[in-house]
Amino acid sequence: MLALADAVDQGRVPGAEIALVLSDHANAQGLEGARARGLYAVVSERQGRSREEHDRDLVAALRSHGVQIVCLAGYMRLLSTFFIETYRHRILNIHPSLLPSFPGLDAHRQVLAHGVKWTGCTVHFVDETLDGGPIIAQRAVPVLDNDTEESLAARILVAEHQLYAEALALVVSGAYEIVGRRVRSKAQASE
Repeated sequence: MLALADAVDQGRVPGAEIALVLSDHANAQGLEGARARGLYAVVSERQGRSREEHDRDLVAALRSHGVQIVCLAGYMRLLSTFFIETYRHRILNIHPSLLPSFPGLDAHRQVLAHGVKWTGCTVHFVDETLDGGPIIAQRAVPVLDNDTEESLAARILVAEHQLYAEALALVVSGAYEIVGRRVRSKAQASE
């Protein structure tokens, strides 16, 4: 989230502004960082509520702040159909693997266990499937022979910070099209 805030501040996501930082955990690290930057930050804890009830509160908060695009960062819960339908093709998520390989939790552990030589990160639109929505952008990262989950995660995080801003800039520009499960830049489509 803070890397996206930096990208917006630096003009790398033209036409974007951060209207709201929203978390389902009161002690989320990003909340403190958001407030320190003067961003409006809200907590909506999910305790004792169904996914749909909680998501309705989240959508109400997003709507009240005029949010057009939702960027998930560290949100480790599936969204309800209500939330997805409300923001269809306007919810972005970043995942630390080259999807469709290694979806879900523990991607770095899965990568190392399978012995692949390349992994990376993927920015995708969120749909009803786990890490399965249309892919906006990907960046490859080599898996080194001496990698641990931590060393691999650290290298992928650098790529994630760059890629998320690039993907968001494309979506904000509107210069893309969705073809099946893939997102293409209209500039690339015309080449």
